[in-house]
Amino acid sequence: MTIKTYTFTKALGAVAALVLATGFSPGAAAQGKIVCWKDAAGKVVGCGDKVPLEYVNSGTKELDKGGNVRKTGESADEAAKRKALEKEQAQLKAEEQKRVAEQKRQDSALMNTFTNEKEIDLKRDRELQAIDNNITQQRAALKLANDRLAEAQQRAAAFDKGNKDKKPTPAGIKDDLTRAENDKARLEQDIAAKEKSKQDTATTYAAYKKRYQELKGTTTPEPAAPAPKTAAAPAPAPAPAKK
Repeated sequence: MTIKTYTFTKALGAVAALVLATGFSPGAAAQGKIVCWKDAAGKVVGCGDKVPLEYVNSGTKELDKGGNVRKTGESADEAAKRKALEKEQAQLKAEEQKRVAEQKRQDSALMNTFTNEKEIDLKRDRELQAIDNNITQQRAALKLANDRLAEAQQRAAAFDKGNKDKKPTPAGIKDDLTRAENDKARLEQDIAAKEKSKQDTATTYAAYKKRYQELKGTTTPEPAAPAPKTAAAPAPAPAPAKK
């Protein structure tokens, strides 16, 4: 049967009259199945008993004889957007569940590790002291590296000063200079990393302590800011002396 369509220019309440005008198949009319389809912009452009091939991927509405919407169909674009949104929401939900589970694990470990806040402070101080000891050792090694570098630089400068024949710098002097420079750079980087580790450790234990207080219900309220001081009124000027 040839698909017959009409332009959707009247209200849905007039669908019954339009069905007669379009000559739908008796079976479709008896069932009251009328399908309206949309263009790419989402505008209803026609109705019939079948959707034309060029509109099969567009959104549709199925109406009864009275013009009431029985069900709707998504366009390919609408379906793709819905699926993308559902996927994003599912991912966010999974990430939140993972975050909550990880927080519970951390809370359990925190409460099982410490019995009071003082233990948190003591463990923090031990770790900070260990880092400080390492930094002290690294700084002592850096001092030696600086001394070796200065010595290598002096040897290189002395050679250059007496090198009237423009001979190449001996390999031993060049190797000592390169080694001393590399040692100095490495130790400086190590010290900087240890200093950052010290800051990170203090921050981590501050977070442990705060969370421990929250779980124990012993969070200390923030101290109130001091009230601003009111400037004292200037003293009255002395009265002029009487003559």
